[in-house]
Amino acid sequence: MRQIVIISGKGGTGKTIIAASFAALAKNGVAADCDVDAADLYLLLHPEIKERHKFKGLPKAEINQVKCTGCGRCLEVCRFGAVKKQVHDRSPLFLIDPLSCEGCKVCYYACPEDAITMTESVSGEWFISETKYGPMVHARLGIAEENSGKLVAIVRENARSVALERGLDFVIVDGPPGIGCPVIASLSGVDLALIVTEPTLSGIHDMERVIDVARHFGVKTVCLINKYDINLENSGNIEKWCERNKIPVLGRIPFDNSVSESVVKGIPIVEYMHNMVTQRIKEVWWEISEVKGE
Repeated sequence: MRQIVIISGKGGTGKTIIAASFAALAKNGVAADCDVDAADLYLLLHPEIKERHKFKGLPKAEINQVKCTGCGRCLEVCRFGAVKKQVHDRSPLFLIDPLSCEGCKVCYYACPEDAITMTESVSGEWFISETKYGPMVHARLGIAEENSGKLVAIVRENARSVALERGLDFVIVDGPPGIGCPVIASLSGVDLALIVTEPTLSGIHDMERVIDVARHFGVKTVCLINKYDINLENSGNIEKWCERNKIPVLGRIPFDNSVSESVVKGIPIVEYMHNMVTQRIKEVWWEISEVKGE
């Protein structure tokens, strides 16, 4: 079994379109949507949920109003503005805003009356589903909830378990953009990272950053230039940078309106149309899946 993660230094480069295409081409893989903060792979794969599980992130602080003496120590030590002071019957009343609480426990340890407890709260859900292309593991993080890195790890772990149980050859991970904790959780232990970039200044800058992260964790990395023909000069600069840094460029996908049309229709581009875009995507898949020529 091989685990392949598709990531990008920034959003909007087309990594989900590539991930959906790989899921459609693989035939014997499980798709994992690890962009849990803004999951959208389901828009192309249309999963039917078979299992639904609650996700509990960091515990949040709660004040027991019976024990609270109104000393205000919690307000003094909180650095996230989560403790709110109100007046009730001319007495101070302290409450904790769960959206602002980071679960750091400073108020819990500082309270002289042991009036603060740390309570686990449901921060989101994760799912095991079926699609026409095979199983899919995905998740939904609640609004303003934290700890998406932990949720990414859960999605990855369960996608791997599904692949092992069913004897599947690939785990295809649609990773989050950027270089933060969720990206690191997506990269951990994978066999290959495919970096999808675009020939814009921001695309180049963020591609370099995410490649540095992948290299730091010892992950084999390759690059794919999407919409390469919108700026041939920048595409050339990407290729030169990758050559200097020994990063293989596996493909160059041209800009085509059919990609946007396939997203609107909710169909992976490799099924929606047969053109140069789909041919290039298939070539990249054959290359990284080691089935080229079959």
